[in-house]
Amino acid sequence: MDQSIAAFKNNLTKVRTGRANPALLDTVQVDYYGSMLPISQVANLSLIDARTIGIQPWEKGMGPKIEKAIRDSDLGLNPSSMGELIRVPMPAMTEERRRDLTKVVRGEGENAKIAIRNLRRDANEAVKKLVKDKLASEDDQKRSEADIQKLTDKHITEVDRLVASKEQDIMAV
Repeated sequence: MDQSIAAFKNNLTKVRTGRANPALLDTVQVDYYGSMLPISQVANLSLIDARTIGIQPWEKGMGPKIEKAIRDSDLGLNPSSMGELIRVPMPAMTEERRRDLTKVVRGEGENAKIAIRNLRRDANEAVKKLVKDKLASEDDQKRSEADIQKLTDKHITEVDRLVASKEQDIMAV
């Protein structure tokens, strides 16, 4: 269940808020001498200000390749180079786009909850199998199912908290 929460947090970093975040570019791959690498492995990423990411390539010839990779990605970003530094400004988001992103976040949250509930079901089935094989008593089964339910509730509450936090970030102007 902890892994489901970690995967959900990772998915949330990909949802763009109005603020710049270098983790936004983690999924962008750059052609580096024939092999595809994440931008973070060929350049230094930093925040110039709250709405601009700065990219400093480690090799001179990588600038145009990095710019092309960012433009070709589905992030909707338009980088511009200033000498060796590539600036990636975050465009302002419209109210409609913010609402769409909150729907995406809710959908991701629901997927995380489904994964947690599936784990609960698998754990309960494992306990029932132990009882059926006479390796555990029915009292153990009741106790285990109660513990599993408490753990499930705790993780689902955490997912709800993360969804609310991300929605608040997105809707903040």
